[in-house]
Amino acid sequence: MARRIPGTGQKASRKAAGKVAASKGDFRPSKDDVLKYIAENPDRSGKREIAKAFSLKGDDRIWLKDMLRDLQDEGLLNKERKRLTRAGSLPHVSVLEIYSRDADGGLLARPSEWNERFGEPPVVSLRPSRSGPAPGVGDRVLAKTFPSEEAEGPAYTGRVMKVFEKRAEAVLGVLRQAADGSFRIEPVERRQSEMTVSRDDLNGAEKGDLVEVEQTSSARYGLPRARVLQVLGSLTSEKAVSMIAIHAHEIPHIFPQDVLAEAEAAKPATMAGREDFRDLPLITIDPADAKDHDDAVHAEPDADEKNLGGVIVTVAIADVAAYVRPGSPLDREALRRGNSVYFPDRVVPMLPERISNDLCSLKGGVDRPALAVRMTFSAEGRKIRHSFHRVMMKSAAKLAYRQAQAAIDGAPDDVTGPILDTVLKPLWDAYAVLKRGRTARQPLELDLPERKILLKPDGTVDKVVVPDRLDAHKLIEEFMIQANVAAAETLEAKLQPLVYRVHDAPSLAKQESLREFLATLGMSLARGASLTPRQFNGILAQVEGADNEALVNEVVLRTQSQAIYSPENLGHFGLNLRRYAHFTSPIRRYADLIVHRALISSLKLGSDGITRAEEERLEEIAGLISATERRAMAAERETVDRLIAAYLAEQVDQTFEARISGVTKAGLFVQLPQYGADGFIPISSLGDDYYHFDEAARALFGSQSGKGFQLADHVEVKLVEVAPLAGAMRFEMLSEPKPLPGSKRSFHKSKGGRKLRERASQSRRGKRR
Repeated sequence: MARRIPGTGQKASRKAAGKVAASKGDFRPSKDDVLKYIAENPDRSGKREIAKAFSLKGDDRIWLKDMLRDLQDEGLLNKERKRLTRAGSLPHVSVLEIYSRDADGGLLARPSEWNERFGEPPVVSLRPSRSGPAPGVGDRVLAKTFPSEEAEGPAYTGRVMKVFEKRAEAVLGVLRQAADGSFRIEPVERRQSEMTVSRDDLNGAEKGDLVEVEQTSSARYGLPRARVLQVLGSLTSEKAVSMIAIHAHEIPHIFPQDVLAEAEAAKPATMAGREDFRDLPLITIDPADAKDHDDAVHAEPDADEKNLGGVIVTVAIADVAAYVRPGSPLDREALRRGNSVYFPDRVVPMLPERISNDLCSLKGGVDRPALAVRMTFSAEGRKIRHSFHRVMMKSAAKLAYRQAQAAIDGAPDDVTGPILDTVLKPLWDAYAVLKRGRTARQPLELDLPERKILLKPDGTVDKVVVPDRLDAHKLIEEFMIQANVAAAETLEAKLQPLVYRVHDAPSLAKQESLREFLATLGMSLARGASLTPRQFNGILAQVEGADNEALVNEVVLRTQSQAIYSPENLGHFGLNLRRYAHFTSPIRRYADLIVHRALISSLKLGSDGITRAEEERLEEIAGLISATERRAMAAERETVDRLIAAYLAEQVDQTFEARISGVTKAGLFVQLPQYGADGFIPISSLGDDYYHFDEAARALFGSQSGKGFQLADHVEVKLVEVAPLAGAMRFEMLSEPKPLPGSKRSFHKSKGGRKLRERASQSRRGKRR
């Protein structure tokens, strides 16, 4: 007897479906049945929906849960939000690049980003959106994707949600002049080849200029030819390195004229519809070089006798929504940028300076509009109540983190001295209360110091520092977290659609990988899908002060999923919070502006709140700003790599102390702690031994010696090659391999280990011949 697989047109025999359940004569689906169902029903791929589709109840649902966990452990499924997806499948909302048309004229696209370990990128047959511009070949689009029901043809169909601005087919590079006087383009991307440029095609470019070029012809012999489309600036200028990343990642950095005109025409907000908070001594505490100040804080003891030891904390955030209205030129440009981007040599702001550094910045002694939340906490740090207010405030002081901390530590200055007892000490007392609540909540506590590059006036690296982590930093961070939670709670209570900041729990596959790794260190991790940050903190506490502390911190970090924006609430695993939204930085993050508008609408605080059209586009907006955040992170990281590579270009053949920051089949990534930059050591350069990649132990070890190198090992390396434009460095290992734990020895004696030794022996005999 056969039965149709739910959601498909195919039949599944009892034999193919696996073991027959003991009760009711029903059968349990096979792994293939479940994988096929998930692939063909991405919108109905939660555990309950799968169980319902296969009519599984009672013990069969427990069996299904175990099977799904096995599939994730085997790398065949990924957990995406509350849904399961096939490993190597497209996200339900994806950025695609249209590359061709099919025989019927339909558009064909591929994902903009794809992990090559899943093979060739899938093809998507696209349908245009019902409104908006029609996409064409060469366009980039945001689309909803669905697995195709056709046996042949593209693996997916898709519906276009948004067409991005057209991307020029240009190569980014530096114009070089050869000894014979000819000109060549040295591409920024190493995978692109050099090109020649005739003098007639220079378009005003001079040697050393960063340029965009297009290839005009490819010669049978020699280098392809190109012409300069645009001169972006000289590489000798102080901001040239960040300009490479800006253009490579297509980060908008020049405001259109209508956006600037709207910003310049904006008038300061008035008291209309606002409460007067100008007598409340709110202060800002920011980095010393901050130009925009979007949050201010105040705290005082709660006078309520029923809340002894409790405190009232007020967080006021710049009212950007008062100036940036939905659908305006300012709003469209802010969404296109998604967030401000911070490079060592410049900031690419989300909003023009007239808005970000002037009208919205909470400057000291100046009236400024704000959206404030007043929160009451018990002596144990538990939030009792909160309320939101649209206000006019006047900052009582503008402080830097070190300045505020110095005052608390006994060294006040002319600014902090007068407010030490009345403002600063109550803030620190309130932080002590909130810290109790944080300790009870047990968020994930990873020790990951951040590095900051300090530049010389000419834009080159002066030094790299690790700024101290002060209580002043922690105070502001905890106040902002609580304000963000209050925003999410209020909007949920009002049944108001919003964009959450979500951080899903680690996938079962990553949990299993961590479990295997910890086993190599003689440590254990409870099995199951309900791991908590508290359990991770327990692991970190076990290795505190030990030789492998850095290693375990690094592996635990890599086990975590990436935080994203979503209209669906998944909670925030890292902070151990059930609901969380970004509210506190609307000057530099579009997500916060959306939350501000949602609060204004749901609490009836004005007519400039979120619109119905925005609510209907929240999934699209969340996808866009998640993508711009990833874009910014990549651009910032690559710029640091290029700056450090250029700085070290004169130190080839020098030796450095390094730490292994990545282990792959191809070799080792090493980081120079002094600079925070990474380089690569090819596996072929590690010596005569045949090295095996142990994924569980994050190590490479020799099949002959059983010795090797492991993630987070401290090693000595020699710099042998630098490519400053690509931000790439190649090193040679100087340290000897170390003995590795028993799991590697067991592999050394295993059948697989014997095969590797035989292959290594054959390789050496071949070399001797």
